[in-house]
Amino acid sequence: MNRTRVVRVPASSANLGPGYDVLAAALAIHLELEVEETGEFAVESNLDGIAHDRSNLCVRAFEKLHSADGVTFRIQSDIPLAAGLGSSAAAIIAGLAAADHMFELDAGLLPLAVGLEGHPDNVAAALRGGFVICTGDRAERFDPPPELEGVIAIPPHQVPTAEARAALPADVPMADAVHNVAHASLLVLGLARGDFDLVARGLEDRIHQPRRARLYPRSMELLARARELGALGASISGAGPAVLFWSHFEQTGAVLEALRAEAPDCEVRRVQFDPSGADVRALA
Repeated sequence: MNRTRVVRVPASSANLGPGYDVLAAALAIHLELEVEETGEFAVESNLDGIAHDRSNLCVRAFEKLHSADGVTFRIQSDIPLAAGLGSSAAAIIAGLAAADHMFELDAGLLPLAVGLEGHPDNVAAALRGGFVICTGDRAERFDPPPELEGVIAIPPHQVPTAEARAALPADVPMADAVHNVAHASLLVLGLARGDFDLVARGLEDRIHQPRRARLYPRSMELLARARELGALGASISGAGPAVLFWSHFEQTGAVLEALRAEAPDCEVRRVQFDPSGADVRALA
């Protein structure tokens, strides 16, 4: 019987305001990868524009642990590409988890994923779920407050991650660094306590979002109006252009409708913070 594994991996939102390259959250939008030993290598997908050879991220990640010879990869994903919602991180985690489970390797997946992705926050959230605090290739996770929800708005343009990273200086003023340490601390404390006033205060960033504003002006316009639209606040998701609006669940419907009226040019959807990370099932 051919071995078959199905891996389901959540999207992720990284940086979370002041937590550049440190904080991230898993979102309940998913990529599903099925790998089957069919005797031939192939990549099948519902996604346009992705590689169907060994340069595919799922395959590259899989081959960090085992050859993909004779394996067919079937990729289905609802995660928007190049939007700042961790599509590449989900692909990397899916490939690694599939190989690890199929061949019973018990490998350390997070360091391998960080090596492929280049930074830890998205891959850690995709692997572990919930909220994560990253230091190098290690991560601590905690559950999202049950009353917390999100709305994402995706403007109709892409921001290459390399261009977004190039917009940041090697050094930042001490006042900006202190501001972000203080506000990241408030954000984590607010999430741990379920104190949404602290969460709202903690979302302020002075390091990456202002310096990248020229790359996603529409995103910054929407972020600046987050409280006016009924949200606790908002953060640029990863390298953008997606904007994550944070909301108490009782206000989420109103935030969703306000955003749809305000931003007809954007894809807008309600999203849950996902406590579950990558999940692997054996079909055979």
